[in-house]
Amino acid sequence: MSRLFCNGQPADAALLGAALVNYGHFTSLQVRNGAVQGWVLHLQRLQQATHELFDATLDPAQVCAWLKDALAHCDARDASVRITVFSRAFDFRQPLRAVPVDVLIGIAAPVTIPTTARAVMSLRYQRELPHIKHVGTFPLFHHRRQAMREGFDDVVFVDETGKVSEGSTWNLAFWDGAQVVWPQAAALHGITGQLLMAGLDRMGQGQVSREVGLGELSGFDGAVACNASGVWPLARIDDVSFAQSDMLLQVLQRALAEAPWEVL
Repeated sequence: MSRLFCNGQPADAALLGAALVNYGHFTSLQVRNGAVQGWVLHLQRLQQATHELFDATLDPAQVCAWLKDALAHCDARDASVRITVFSRAFDFRQPLRAVPVDVLIGIAAPVTIPTTARAVMSLRYQRELPHIKHVGTFPLFHHRRQAMREGFDDVVFVDETGKVSEGSTWNLAFWDGAQVVWPQAAALHGITGQLLMAGLDRMGQGQVSREVGLGELSGFDGAVACNASGVWPLARIDDVSFAQSDMLLQVLQRALAEAPWEVL
């Protein structure tokens, strides 16, 4: 199952050509039994980025209706979904010209991330406009590929001052023996991370957001990564191993379970 719909209609090759301009943004999510965790947050992300990139307004009710129609067309109650906002009328030669935006919805099979502990390599890199989930993903996948050539499973980014920011396509959290520590740096504030923070608050579990330098990693007992596909443990970053990542994983899984599923 892998289908594309644009503005509520099945997408054709001519339309997809416009999407290759590589100017736009997106959100990814999992649908289960016709419901989504953090759906309001996904809509807020799409609205805010549409305003920033296009000076345009995105109708959340219309996006929701198109998503429900796409799921119904695919006869899918469970699915992986990517909602991309771009514009067929955007001209990079005249980027300030007002244009209408288009919504491309991709429906694919649902996924659940394996909870196998992973080893990641640190890399000095900063995404462009890190607060936006934009379509410029080439360097993310390239750096992940390079990390795998070095024997790692993925890559985590460190900014020019040495602060840990985010993974290639995920956020991360650490365990210091008493509380969850979220690294504070310029990065995408992921929806799953926001749901986890809210869940930890409801559980009464201590947490803090602060700057985390690469040289501080040996002071943590556990590390976990998260994105729309789920939560998984990190075995090590570079040569620093984390003995309690599985314990932190269990805490964050309970926190994620606190997030309600919102029916579309």
